[in-house]
Amino acid sequence: MPFDFSQAQLHLAQADPVLAAIISRHGPCKLRPQKKYFMALAEAILSQQLSVKAAATIFNRFKEKLGGRVTPEKILQLRLPQFRAVGISRQKTSYLRDLAAHWQAGLLTPRQLVKMNDEEVIAALTQVKGIGRWTAEMFLIFSLLRPDVLPVGDLGFRNAVQRAYGLRKLPEAKRLTQIAAGWRPYRSVATWYMWASLDNKPL
Repeated sequence: MPFDFSQAQLHLAQADPVLAAIISRHGPCKLRPQKKYFMALAEAILSQQLSVKAAATIFNRFKEKLGGRVTPEKILQLRLPQFRAVGISRQKTSYLRDLAAHWQAGLLTPRQLVKMNDEEVIAALTQVKGIGRWTAEMFLIFSLLRPDVLPVGDLGFRNAVQRAYGLRKLPEAKRLTQIAAGWRPYRSVATWYMWASLDNKPL
């Protein structure tokens, strides 16, 4: 369900002076939904434990191998050497095939995912080999545009919070949840601003 970004930014700025400064510096939140859900999940699997540049290179090669469209049917038609030829490991091949099999069997569909609450989405996606809670949370934020996700296991987010709040140690889940209490119901937007505060390329 779409939500009002301007309302989210106002709420966060009023709730937290640290966030208010970050919002002032970075302007409007640029989160936009990624509608191709299957492709987003396939790309997330391929990106695991790779640099952004390496992941993009492999994903583009993979997409080209599939004729420009990443679909369950095309993935299931590929043989192992074809995956290896574009730089995909045997393990990630098994993950992609499992995702494709779930999708093709109707165990995961866009219609179902949109109707589920956040924890139901996480539970459904983590049935797929290679998809853990972090990947499911990224899907909630970037594909389903859910407003109140707090990815306490994300290293970039933890680094950003440590720096923004001047913490001596990298914050653990409990501390992050405490800091983010006032961000509800827009913790996804606050998280985006925390990532933006690291001054990497735009997310």
